[in-house]
Amino acid sequence: MTLTEQRTMPYARPPRLWIVDAIRGLAIVAMVFFHLMWDLNFFGVYGGNMMAPAWQIFARSIASTFIFTMGISLTLSYNRLKARKAAGALWPKYILRGAKIFGWGLLISGATYFAFGDGFVVFGILHLLGLTIIVAYPFVRFRWAGLLTGLLFIGLGFCLNRLVVPWPWLLWLGVNQAGRYMVDYYPMLPWAGMAFLGIFVGHTLFPGGQSRIQWPDWSQVAVVRGLTYMGRQSLLIYLVHQPILIALLVLTGIGHLSF
Repeated sequence: MTLTEQRTMPYARPPRLWIVDAIRGLAIVAMVFFHLMWDLNFFGVYGGNMMAPAWQIFARSIASTFIFTMGISLTLSYNRLKARKAAGALWPKYILRGAKIFGWGLLISGATYFAFGDGFVVFGILHLLGLTIIVAYPFVRFRWAGLLTGLLFIGLGFCLNRLVVPWPWLLWLGVNQAGRYMVDYYPMLPWAGMAFLGIFVGHTLFPGGQSRIQWPDWSQVAVVRGLTYMGRQSLLIYLVHQPILIALLVLTGIGHLSF
């Protein structure tokens, strides 16, 4: 094969890493379960305290998994484009992807405003993911920058989260507003730090987009295939699962809506 033929051959897209999609799919299952229990509690069927530490740790671990695996995925995207010598296309890709997810977050804000009033989502998980994708662009090339930035964000977050002010303008950053309650709140500090740690782990475990560890190939196991599919459709599932859950509970007579 001549050099000219090699250059003109279409680029073969590397296969997705099933283990990353499967972990994200497992987080999707846990998220749906948590929100089902939240809905049952809202309808008075489940009498437990969803704000209890155990439930909140469970919820935060789910969110951490989404944010962390997103960081890994950013490195995989970068390495794919780098292999095609098209890493310069990463910036517009990140901008568009981040803006899209942030836009969905704004729609969630509007929907929760009508559903919960003053407890609506000002800066939730989708706002965080969208803005983090954009902010992460300068760091995604550098393994150790991901680690240091992640630790810095987490450390600053623990400091800022102790502050309480009378105005809402720094809620996105992690400064609390006095008297403000939100049904979902994931500020940039410390939560974006999990994505930067994911960038570090992505470069460490998947250099060049290939796994450094020889995982057992479970990609064709039925359960794993289901998880990987859900992992690839995580945004869509996130957007539609709550309306579906509520509709099913109402239609089956388990839940009752009052207007």
